[in-house]
Amino acid sequence: MAAWLFCSPFLIFFFAFGLWPVLASLLMSFTDITSRDLRTPFGVGFVGLENYLTLLADDTFIRAVLNTLYFVAVGIPVTMLVSLVAAVALNSGINRLKAVFRVGYFAPVVTSIIAVAVVWRYMYQEDGLFNAALGAIGIAGPDWLNDPAWSMPALIIMAVWRNFGIPMVIFLAGLQAIPTELHEAASVDGASKWRSFRSITLPLLKPTTLVVAVLLSIAYLQFFEEPFVMTGGGPLDSTTSIGYYAYEQFGFGLYGLASAASYVLVLLIALLSFLQFRLFRTRS
Repeated sequence: MAAWLFCSPFLIFFFAFGLWPVLASLLMSFTDITSRDLRTPFGVGFVGLENYLTLLADDTFIRAVLNTLYFVAVGIPVTMLVSLVAAVALNSGINRLKAVFRVGYFAPVVTSIIAVAVVWRYMYQEDGLFNAALGAIGIAGPDWLNDPAWSMPALIIMAVWRNFGIPMVIFLAGLQAIPTELHEAASVDGASKWRSFRSITLPLLKPTTLVVAVLLSIAYLQFFEEPFVMTGGGPLDSTTSIGYYAYEQFGFGLYGLASAASYVLVLLIALLSFLQFRLFRTRS
C-alpha cells in the first residue's frame, strides 16, 4: 500500500498526460469527430476504418507518405555517415581542440529551429551562399525552396546539419568503449588503419549503430519542423510529410482524419524499427 501511495503521483500524471491522450487519439481515429463536436460530443459517430480508407484515396496523403519515406531513405544514411565520420575524427586525436569541435558540432541540435530556418532561407535564396559557392565553380544553382525537384534535398541537407550532433555523441561513446588493445594488436599484425576500422571498429559498433538507426528513424519519420518553418509543405506538396498533413487536418478541424494519419505514422515507425532489429540481429 505504501509503495502505491509513493508511486501514485507519477501514475496519475502518466495516465492523465501520457497514456490517455494516446488512447483518446486512437479512439478518435475511428470516429467522425470534428471541431464542431467539441461542445456537443454526443453527436460523434463511430465510422470504423472509414478515415483510414479516406487517407488511402487521398492523393495528398499518398504524396506525404512518399515524401516522408524519401526523407527517411536519404536522410538517415547521410546523417549516420556524417555522424560517424565526425565521431571518428574527434576520437582519433587529430583535432587538438576536441572540446571546441564537440560543442560546435552539437550546437545545431540545441539551436532554435526558427533561428536556423531564417538563416538557411537566406542561404537557399537564388543569390544566397549555396548558389554563390556553386557559381564559383561554374555551376548554376537551382531555386532551392521554390523548385519541387530541389525543395526536399534542401530540407534534407538542413536536417542532416541540424541533427547529426546527437548520433555523433553516441558514436563517440561507442568508439571510446572499444579496447585500444585490439587496434594495437591489429597494428602489430600489419593491418592498415582502414582494415582495422573495417574489421574491428565497425563490427563492435553494431549495437551503437542499431541505437542510432532506431533513434533517427523515429525522429525522421516525424518529419514536421523543416517543412513547417521553411516551405509550408510546398511547392506543389513536394515537402508535405505525414506529420505536416496531420497538422493541417487538425487545423481544418478534422480530428478523426488527423488522428488516423497520426496512427499511420505510428505504424510506419513500429514497422521500420522492427525491420531494423531483425536486420541487425540477422547480421549479428
